[in-house]
Amino acid sequence: MRPVRTAFAGALLGTVVLAGCGQTPAPAAPSSSAPSSAPSSSGTAAQDAAFPATVQAGNGAVTIAAKPQRIVSISPTATETLFAIGAGPQVVAVDDMSTYPAEAPKTDLSGFNPNVEAIIAHKPDLVVASDDKVAAQLAKVNVPVLVEPAATKIDEAYDEIIDLGTATGNKAKADEVVAGMKDKLAALSSAAPQAKKLSYYHELDTTPYAATSTTFIGQIYGMFGLVNVADKAPEAAGGYPKLSAEFVARADPDLIFLADVKCCQQNRETLAKRPGWQNLKAVKNDRVIQLDDDIASRWGPRIVDLATAIGEAVRKADASQ
Repeated sequence: MRPVRTAFAGALLGTVVLAGCGQTPAPAAPSSSAPSSAPSSSGTAAQDAAFPATVQAGNGAVTIAAKPQRIVSISPTATETLFAIGAGPQVVAVDDMSTYPAEAPKTDLSGFNPNVEAIIAHKPDLVVASDDKVAAQLAKVNVPVLVEPAATKIDEAYDEIIDLGTATGNKAKADEVVAGMKDKLAALSSAAPQAKKLSYYHELDTTPYAATSTTFIGQIYGMFGLVNVADKAPEAAGGYPKLSAEFVARADPDLIFLADVKCCQQNRETLAKRPGWQNLKAVKNDRVIQLDDDIASRWGPRIVDLATAIGEAVRKADASQ
């Protein structure tokens, strides 16, 4: 089990950046990932007619008898997705790590150590989680739980968005969100420079843990033809190897992406203070990219924002060669 802070391994082995990262709400996302308003009355009857609905989730087939009106999300990624697909008005409570969108009804509920009694106190008719820690207990009181685990590839992220759309009566909007994501990611990938392949290091935390190309996040970097230095780590089991400072120094990546900015206040200056890192190409050439920890650790609609940040960094680096 990976440390909690290194979320893709933790919710991607937990709920990505479950603890340790800051609580500051992320900046507003592009229109494709911005929270949607409630559905129009003209579409309400059609949505209600879609129930009962059965979704093949991480905890098996889950049947929702009627359109949920009191959803509790204990998954930050699920929270972002619910609001993006228009289910925001149906959400009554979210966990303490759900920092986006700002209007999400944030509580002290924990997704990492969920308390069944605390969840039940919100009288949910649907609970969405990234693991099955509370599924069996909530089933005993007839509360359906939809488990949508950390995606291991982009297609799984799309499937989970559709799952939530089906489960909440917002399937049409979920389809629209997925289609928009696919179009934008394809455009970003096709616009990537075709020159010399650049190498990169993606830092999950200051341990330092990294992510290889076999992971969900590695797949996003792969869209831009980048070479992942972590792929050569001697022990990359699970796709999230614990590297040494010496390993990264020897690899000397062209680009360094930091996903530990909020949690650990990392930047180009702090990297330069690490033994042997002050002469790294990325540090000397100002190619240290500070990512938003939350966006870099969740697999919902805002992966488009992450890909946009990566694409911009690649274009700048390519232009300066």
